[in-house]
Amino acid sequence: MSLTSPSADFKMTAEERRVTFDLSGIFGLRMLGMFIILPVFALYAENLPGGQDRLWIGVALGIYGLTQALLQIPFGWASDRYGRKRLIYLGLTLFALGSFLAACAPTIAWVIVGRTLQGAGAISGVVIALTADLTRPQVRTKAMAIIGITIGATFVFSLMAGPLLKGWIGVPGIFAMTGILALIALAVVRFRIPEPRNLSDDRRVHWRDFYAVLTDPHLLRLNYGILALHAVLMALFVQVPFDLRAAGLSDAAHWKVYLPVLLISIVLIFPALRPADDPRRARRIFDGAVIVLCIAQIALMFSEQRIVWLVMGLLLFFTAFNLLEASLPSLISKKAPPAMKGTASGVYSSLQFFGAFLGAVVGGALGKLWGDIAIFVFCLVMTSAWLVASLTAPKDEC
Repeated sequence: MSLTSPSADFKMTAEERRVTFDLSGIFGLRMLGMFIILPVFALYAENLPGGQDRLWIGVALGIYGLTQALLQIPFGWASDRYGRKRLIYLGLTLFALGSFLAACAPTIAWVIVGRTLQGAGAISGVVIALTADLTRPQVRTKAMAIIGITIGATFVFSLMAGPLLKGWIGVPGIFAMTGILALIALAVVRFRIPEPRNLSDDRRVHWRDFYAVLTDPHLLRLNYGILALHAVLMALFVQVPFDLRAAGLSDAAHWKVYLPVLLISIVLIFPALRPADDPRRARRIFDGAVIVLCIAQIALMFSEQRIVWLVMGLLLFFTAFNLLEASLPSLISKKAPPAMKGTASGVYSSLQFFGAFLGAVVGGALGKLWGDIAIFVFCLVMTSAWLVASLTAPKDEC
């Protein structure tokens, strides 16, 4: 008779906790590169040569996502073949170089170049795969949820600190800060993250396996979900800072909306994370979050720059966003073929960042041509399509 409690198998070991939090911090840094400038860049870009065109603002926000999207799959594949840590070193180095270039950029065109190089360090999928490598299946949902919560915490920091940091060190200083943080992350990977011990010695990845990842119907639904989620996020932040200013908030006061909204949204998702491993309850919660995402777009669409409606719409959006961000990485790791976790995570992260590019550019173009209502309609269409896909999925999807 075993003296070990069965529940002990579902508790993270000290090493699993340490590795998970370290990798979550590195993942959060990647998202920080995208999030930290969201509340301030559109307003900052107005004063740059070429920054008066809303479309170029969207390109500068979204180009980071495009290079991330193009390179996530090659980085994920290379991590399956050559090892996770080597690819993380490369990605963090590229991110740091791009950050420093954007910090020195005299025009919006040079900001776009720096953001392109930032995005070339496409390691998000590799970090997800490494987390899966270094944690047991029994605790993997918890590990992935910690990554998702880290993204939420990154939101809190970014949307609160962005306007404050703009006043203290300017947007160029924010870019330089993210570059310095990337160099610190390199040291964390080198000295605190172990190499995976239980990987197969056969690192050959066959194209038929790659095709299976791309065409798996379960993965396709999840991958569209992350694309839609980040497209909506970036499209909203082409417009929301202007709406808050029109509602009477100064640029430096936007954090007074973002901070309480994000803190409340994170508190609201904790009860929903508990049943993450119960398929029956998890499916209802997942579908409910997508429904809330749709309702948020409707609230924002009819806000007409009224602060109460803006706050309500943002609260609904971020509550659903944080819950879905916490759920999707775990679902991807469960559905991916065991030998192709890096590639599957690369596809997932690629579409995540392509969604960011798509949302920023389309949002900028729609805002320029037809105004804010067109942006919110685009967001509603993206989320409604996800809702249809989610509600028509097999019952055992989650």
